[in-house]
Amino acid sequence: MSTSEKSNDAPEEPRTSGVYVYGIVPADVEAEEDAVGVCDGPVSIVKHGDIAALVSEISVDRPLGKPEDLRTHAHVLDGTSRVAPVLPLRFGAVMTDEDAVEKELLEAHADEFAAALKELEGRAQYVVKGRYVEEAILREIIEENQQAGELVDAIRNQPEETTRDARMALGEIVSNGIEAKRDEDTRTVVEALESLSDSVNVREPTHEEEAAQVAVLVEVARQDELEKAVGDLAERWDGRVEMRLLGPLAAYDFVVTQKPEG
Repeated sequence: MSTSEKSNDAPEEPRTSGVYVYGIVPADVEAEEDAVGVCDGPVSIVKHGDIAALVSEISVDRPLGKPEDLRTHAHVLDGTSRVAPVLPLRFGAVMTDEDAVEKELLEAHADEFAAALKELEGRAQYVVKGRYVEEAILREIIEENQQAGELVDAIRNQPEETTRDARMALGEIVSNGIEAKRDEDTRTVVEALESLSDSVNVREPTHEEEAAQVAVLVEVARQDELEKAVGDLAERWDGRVEMRLLGPLAAYDFVVTQKPEG
């Protein structure tokens, strides 16, 4: 058997790299020169017609899921959302190579992606968060609930071991009280944002003292109006709720696509 015949029969080298896909963008979007992706690889663009994918090369031997991986995924997408519509893919989308990205992802879903990008044109996601000031919300609940006030008086200056039942009862009243106030305050936030967006998503609380967490899809040109609406709420709730506005972000709550097979 000749040397060439041996090489033809030799097993293929195992694939050591793949292509991580962040999201779908219009084809005229350009990756920032210094943009760094997962695994510290440079971010590039794979195009097909009028649409494209934000990608970077990744080692298939490296497990994904570290906190910095999640932050990098979001950073690449959020940075793009400031200048162009972007359809985020779920974290962890890896395909074999750029040809697979073009053929199996972009070409296979071209019409769907193009239509979704058109819907997002000029808009981005913003998240409005409110968090109760602990002392203020506790005082509010105790003042409004007679039983809570009585329990506070019973507990005051008493040993913890002799007031365990009272403390548990007070804790339950406070927990229920915060939940009720969160529902009411979340409705207030939604009402304040409805004139700016017809796409609103109320998120589940991520902290026991969270007053509200609402995602909205808003025209980037109306960001000043959004900031004023949130500022008005912050002024209204000064000393009671600390308000934050995050964005512009990729539209995770509204158009996140499934991970491609690859």
